[in-house]
Amino acid sequence: MQISKSTIKQIIILFVIIILFSITKPWFVLDETEQGVILQFGRPVAVVKESGFHLKLPYPLQVIYVFEKRILDYDSPPEEVITEDKKTLVIDNYVRWRIVDPLLFLQTVVSESGAMVRIDDIVYSELRAEIGRIPLFDLVSKKRREVMDTVVINSNRKASAFGIEIIDVGIKRADLPQQNEEAVFQRMKTERERQAKQYRSEGQEEAIKLRAETDKEKTLIIAEAEKQSKILRGQGEAEALRIYAEAFKQDPEFYAFQKTLETYEKTLTSRDILILTPESELLHYLMNSKRPSEN
Repeated sequence: MQISKSTIKQIIILFVIIILFSITKPWFVLDETEQGVILQFGRPVAVVKESGFHLKLPYPLQVIYVFEKRILDYDSPPEEVITEDKKTLVIDNYVRWRIVDPLLFLQTVVSESGAMVRIDDIVYSELRAEIGRIPLFDLVSKKRREVMDTVVINSNRKASAFGIEIIDVGIKRADLPQQNEEAVFQRMKTERERQAKQYRSEGQEEAIKLRAETDKEKTLIIAEAEKQSKILRGQGEAEALRIYAEAFKQDPEFYAFQKTLETYEKTLTSRDILILTPESELLHYLMNSKRPSEN
């Protein structure tokens, strides 16, 4: 089977067209993480942010520049900054950023490497300015997030001129230079010891107050208890005297006899020697053989 010359010519033309299409590429494909700018003879003609298959004029009539949509990270090299109280810190920070205007980005910084140079200058300048407004202690304790938020706002204002949005700025590490580290450490240690002594002194003062109040309350309670005890004891003795008086009225002789026996019981023991005269009242019932009822 012979192939005619016209068929061969058509095959050659088709082959040339395929080669030209593969070289010039009058199409491009963007995925979800990409965005692009189409240039025609060096001038922008379109910004494409939608993913998928797109057509363009063959190269070199139109050229597509593709950029990232995703959030990008940049770790800056360690840099020295000075705080308000003249302390030098070595700051190692990071920046999270993204391209929001690909055309402006292409016209100003061209590529991601160019953008990182700009970002480094902007963020370092803002960090140096903000850290220079606060003392070291506030930076490492309670005001770091506040400083970072201010740096993000100010950096974002400048980065917008390059089609860039600064999303976050953070400090990964903040160290003292080696020559200052020991001096600052000793100063911070002294400050902490001073605060500890102050808290300890305030605690002892409060403890003394509490003990004094407790002792006062204890004294009042004991005094009130003794007062009530004396009142009850007095009432009991008065009641006892009343009972004794009534008993004495009913039988004075028996009452005297009973009290005398109680006196014998308390005073006459095997170890006591008493020398009394026969006329002593204590011997009245011992000397008298009659019972009180027989009188």
